[in-house]
Parts: sequence; structure tokens; C-alpha cells
Amino acid sequence: MARTTIISPAAPDAPEAGELVATRKGRYHVLTRYDRRVLMVMVGVPLLLDIVLIWWPTVSSIFLSLTNWDGVGDVTAQNFVGLKNYQFLLSGGYFQFWPAVAHNFIWLAWLTFIATPLGILFAVLLDRDMRGSRIYQSVFYLPVVLSLVVVGFIWELQFSPTDGFINNALGLVKSGRIIDWLGNPHINLFAVLVAASWRHVGYMMVIYLAGLKSVDPTLREAAKVDGANELQTFFRVVFPVMAPINTVIVVLTTIESLRAFDLAFIINQGKNGLELLSILITNNSISESTRVGFGSAIAVILLVVSLGPIITFLSQAMRTVRT
Repeated sequence: MARTTIISPAAPDAPEAGELVATRKGRYHVLTRYDRRVLMVMVGVPLLLDIVLIWWPTVSSIFLSLTNWDGVGDVTAQNFVGLKNYQFLLSGGYFQFWPAVAHNFIWLAWLTFIATPLGILFAVLLDRDMRGSRIYQSVFYLPVVLSLVVVGFIWELQFSPTDGFINNALGLVKSGRIIDWLGNPHINLFAVLVAASWRHVGYMMVIYLAGLKSVDPTLREAAKVDGANELQTFFRVVFPVMAPINTVIVVLTTIESLRAFDLAFIINQGKNGLELLSILITNNSISESTRVGFGSAIAVILLVVSLGPIITFLSQAMRTVRT
């Protein structure tokens, strides 16, 4: 009787390290030991930097705000004062605090309702591929390249009472009705806001223009077919599609306004009508009369104030996306 030899199929070669191994269910086992190490480094290093540079200083500021520590020596139980720093601030004991809060909110309102819409308007106009649009983009974006310190020096020269461009252009020097734009505490904040807007408008324009370029052109064509004009197309079609960009712009505008420091400090060190929370934090934390605990309390209040509009807008944006 003849013998039958059964030859079994050769076993598949073992996958090399790092290859994708497919199972019968179509799943893939990707991670090898080397992959795990790479993943730990890629996730661990940014997480460590985030903890060290953001969360640790934030938690430390909250803790120090409950003390009267002056920055010398260790923090002991004797330095703990509870909520006295906050009570002193909110009760008006520190007379510069409430003017600084008001100035920060004025700064936020100005950038939100004047500078940012102006940047969006320029972006919409330049999105039409008009002749020389590249030149206009470069001109509007040029101030963004400059540091705020340089911007402060430039506008300090423009607002000079006798030699500045503003007074001479308005004919105030010849008529003898010179206006001290930066020295008058009733108007110097708005003069500084003009300088801040000069830089902020170009920043918002570039961000929004990039978003407009990514909008599907068929949406505009469909709106045009339905009889919508350009204004209706923008607010009813383009603007809702730009929701992610709008979120970024709101967050950046809030951050720029509440952390405002350079321009006011360059002009008069944040005094005489230019008090800002960021300047009060600096003056109390690293000045001659060092009060780190008190300055930390102001920093925590600034953090809470900045989180308010950002969280509110983000929650509304997320609610809109879900619906």
C-alpha cells in the first residue's frame, strides 16, 4: 500500500522588530520595545516641559499668593496670611489695582471691537486676489515682525509733542495747541492702544486670511446662485465655516490684551494713566520693595480674569459644533 506524505505549509517568517503584525481580526500590533521607548520620549518630554514651565509656576503662584513672602529665604508657616492679599486688593487698599483692571478691560474691548474687526476686514479685502495684494500683505504684516519694545519707541516718536508726526500732521504745532498724547493721563491709554492696534491688525489679518484661503469655493458659488450678496455670503456661509479660526482669534486677542506690558512700560513704566495688571505684577515681584506673595495674588487674579472670556467662548463654540 502506497504511503501518503502530507506536506504542511511553511510557517510564516517571524516579523522583524518594528513591523506591523496583522492578526486574523485585522488588528495591528505596532508597538515594539523600541517603539514604546520612542513614544515615552515623544510624550514624556513635552509633558515634563509643560509641567515644569506652566503647571508648576501656576500652582506655585497660587500657593505664594496666600503668603507675605518677600523672596528672601524659605517660605515658612509665619509667612502664611491666607486670603489677606486678595482682601487688600479687592477692598481698594492698593489704589492702583482697580484702575489697572479697568485699563486691561478697555484694552480688551479696543482690540476685540476695533483692531480685530479691522484686521478681519483687511483679510476679506485681500482675499479677492486684488492687484498688489502680496505687497499689501507685507506692509500690514511688517509691524508684527517688530518687537513690542521697538513698536513702543516708534510710536513714542510719532506722539512727541513738538517733533512727532501726529501733532505736526494735525497742524497743532503751528497753531500752538500742542497735545501731549503720552503725558496726559486722560488720553495716553488710547494713544498706546493705537500703537498696539498697528501691530495687532496685521497679526489678525494674516491668521484670518489663511483661514479664508482654506474655505471651499463651492460654498460661495452656491450662495451666489441662491441670490446672496457678498455681505450675506460672508456672515451666513463663510463666517460659520471659520469657527476654528474665530476661536483662535478670540483666544489670541484675549491673551494679547490681558498680558499687555511692553508698550505701557516703555512709555512711562505703567504710571500716570497706563496702569496694567502685568506691570503691577512686575513692580511687586522684582522691584526694590519685593512682595512676591502680593504680586502672586495679582497674577492669580489676572489668570482668573483671562480664563473667563476664553472658557466662555470655547464652551459656546463646542456647543455649536455639537448641535
